[in-house]
Amino acid sequence: MNQKNKKKQSGMKLAVILTLAAVAVLAAIVVLTNQQSASSVETAKVDITGQPTLGESDAPVTIVEFGDFKCPSCKAWGEMVYPQLVADYVDTGDVKFAYINVLFHGNESVVGSLAAEAVYEQNPESYWDFHKALFAEQPTENHDGAWLTPEKTLEVASQFPAIDPEKLKADMEKQETMDKVEADKALVEEHDVSMTPTIVVNGQTLEDPFDYDAIKALIDEALAEAN
Repeated sequence: MNQKNKKKQSGMKLAVILTLAAVAVLAAIVVLTNQQSASSVETAKVDITGQPTLGESDAPVTIVEFGDFKCPSCKAWGEMVYPQLVADYVDTGDVKFAYINVLFHGNESVVGSLAAEAVYEQNPESYWDFHKALFAEQPTENHDGAWLTPEKTLEVASQFPAIDPEKLKADMEKQETMDKVEADKALVEEHDVSMTPTIVVNGQTLEDPFDYDAIKALIDEALAEAN
């Protein structure tokens, strides 16, 4: 084979190699894009006006949890994901976190929501501690059993000196914060929330709320865009 043909074959091999490499890169991009789109669904940003919110008010990223004090998965999320999220992003000023009540478990969900909203109105600084303590009272067995009663919420509130138990009791009896609970119910309907917890990061709803890597990816992407 002469030198000219050898060069021609080498050129053809190089062209094939480059073509295969380009196809591989394109395939990788498609896979990564599909993985990202599969981890979250685009939805409208949630209006958190008046909602209990943790973190800096001007944080560039907003995360919303739609949760229910009767929901075992919400309790698990609060123990497994929430602390890491707070440490990594809320405490650094990058994320503000809001909680919206969901009423999927009937009257007990309403009782818990009324109590939490009453605590928030009375003493916002005590809200998150009360929130965590109320979830902690959720039984490990027989989740459907009736445990979330007005008496239980008052028992939990008694752990916090800043909460006036008499005012809380009166507010719950008169359902003083029912307008807040109804506002949350409207947001649940507006955003088609069908499971708890539902986690929304800057308008992106997570398919799997326990996938912390997916949560981090959405946060980091939003932070990059903000900068």
